[in-house]
Amino acid sequence: MALDMRDTCESCTTAALPHDAAALICSYECTFCVPCGAALRGVCPNCGGELVARPRRAVGA
Repeated sequence: MALDMRDTCESCTTAALPHDAAALICSYECTFCVPCGAALRGVCPNCGGELVARPRRAVGA
């Protein structure tokens, strides 16, 4: 079961998030850019879960 590496922020929808970029996710894989995650104070607005650093995937993987 692979992590769903979403490529845009769910909050601002404009931040491009390539697989090797810094991003934040919750346990349901909701994905946010770092500035939006900071504005949300590390709490997912969808489920109330903690936003943590998304692991980076090597380009081409």
